[in-house]
Amino acid sequence: MNVSDALINRKSVRAFLDKPVSQDDIHKILQFARQSPSGTNTQPWKVAVVTGNTKQKLDNAMIEAFRSGTEKVLDYNYYPSSLPTEMKRRRLACGLQMYQTLGITRQEPEKRIEQWVQNYSAFGAPIVLYFFTNRMLEKGSYLDCGMFIQSVALMAEELGLSSCIQAALAEYPQLVREHLNYTDDNLLLCGMAIGYENKDAVINSYRTVREDVEQFTRFFD
Repeated sequence: MNVSDALINRKSVRAFLDKPVSQDDIHKILQFARQSPSGTNTQPWKVAVVTGNTKQKLDNAMIEAFRSGTEKVLDYNYYPSSLPTEMKRRRLACGLQMYQTLGITRQEPEKRIEQWVQNYSAFGAPIVLYFFTNRMLEKGSYLDCGMFIQSVALMAEELGLSSCIQAALAEYPQLVREHLNYTDDNLLLCGMAIGYENKDAVINSYRTVREDVEQFTRFFD
């Protein structure tokens, strides 16, 4: 698979097969992803590969936190308090497309909640990667980590695996740190579900729309 194919084929998968992923495959993904660029080669990323009983316990803890109304406090602000109009439009369209695909209406808030809860089990994926960086670092290192995370997703695609990069898995960072024995100086960026796509699941049948190049690009000569 070449890079252009991986970019086109990659999508956020929200239903996975009950099929294990080998540790060798995860190691291979990270072996290549570590070639991602970073400012002055700082390589500011850390990765926790979580599966089996550890994953189940952490999944359950986050689901319980959500159901009990525990406040979500990410280690950083993923979104601003108010999005620019065109971004808000795309965000609303994204959510609407998912719920329409599932046949869930605005008048069915319980079903929407239950769909959201699936975030905390990484949609049933057998493996979750949690991405950390040092809390003292600044925005440049967030860019570096973002490039690394994208590289992980593209390498997974090359190996026939699917993924979903999830900010939701960073909503209870203290829980994650406690379960995985990470110290407070490790800032949790996000999680990533990795596994084999369940192609029969309706939720995996839609694709979000991307803007034309002309909409976000200006050429100068």
